[in-house]
Amino acid sequence: MTDQHQDLPPIEVMPKDLSQYRTGNRGVDYVHTFDSGRPGPHVIINGLTHGNEFCGMIAVTHLLEQGIRPVRGKLTVAFANIDAYHRFDPAKPFESRYVERDFNRVWDADTLEGPDATVDVKRARALRHIYAEADGLLDLHSTSYAVPSMLIYEPHAKLDPLTRFLHSPLHHVILPGVKHPGRPLIQYDAFGRPDASPLAVVVECGQHFARSSGEIAISITMRFLDFYGLIPADLAAQYKPETGPAKRYEVTDVKVAKTDQFRFAANFIGFEDLPGGALIATDGDEELRAPAEGCTIVMPARRIVKGRDVVSLARRLQ
Repeated sequence: MTDQHQDLPPIEVMPKDLSQYRTGNRGVDYVHTFDSGRPGPHVIINGLTHGNEFCGMIAVTHLLEQGIRPVRGKLTVAFANIDAYHRFDPAKPFESRYVERDFNRVWDADTLEGPDATVDVKRARALRHIYAEADGLLDLHSTSYAVPSMLIYEPHAKLDPLTRFLHSPLHHVILPGVKHPGRPLIQYDAFGRPDASPLAVVVECGQHFARSSGEIAISITMRFLDFYGLIPADLAAQYKPETGPAKRYEVTDVKVAKTDQFRFAANFIGFEDLPGGALIATDGDEELRAPAEGCTIVMPARRIVKGRDVVSLARRLQ
């Protein structure tokens, strides 16, 4: 495991003590469901898919601390990979992304129903039936580097009304099918089926430890709840989308480190546009170059792990 940039970013946000939220009402620690008693959708706000991505924790605790409850349907809030969160060390802030296995790469039947006994997969198994209830799921994430926030989703027509309503973040990254080594949560079961109604999107809210990332997470959470009609109009009116046209990118490839010697050719942080043939990285004796038509770098990994995805290549749609 290597860190491509040795300098550490400022840590403006530290983990909160979440022990008061451990006992929920779903039989699973750190999960709470609030039922309005009125017909409506079941919406899940999911934080801490990765243990050092604090924006989701901030948004979920905001909902709990402010006593925000659904005016119709159900609202579930979840602190997902809580074991990874509890391992955070400010001296090594990038090492608590997960415990043993990336929680956001285990959402396929072979993994969930197989023999894997890692802490992260056990937690996924405990949560899967709750996620399966959702009509809509917002999975809140953040990034290693300070780049613009992103709305990430699949190119399914069923998602069009939601992504148009949310509009912001103004960088939209579209994932056409499974490309990662392991299935992300937003592609789990009905979320990933174009013919099924449940919707799921990711928002990358900014740098992991930036205070602004939590503010973005709260804002997008409230807009997500407004889309489903779960909060009063006067509360929803306080959270407006960003103005301006969205920049849309389609991921064309996800690169995985084949060796422990993977090295980026430059200090990429994300959204760099490269011409065709430009050197992106070396991986042992192999060179990774931009395709002939060029590409945009999306979310280069800060910590390189052999066998894990290290960068996405995308093309600009508009």
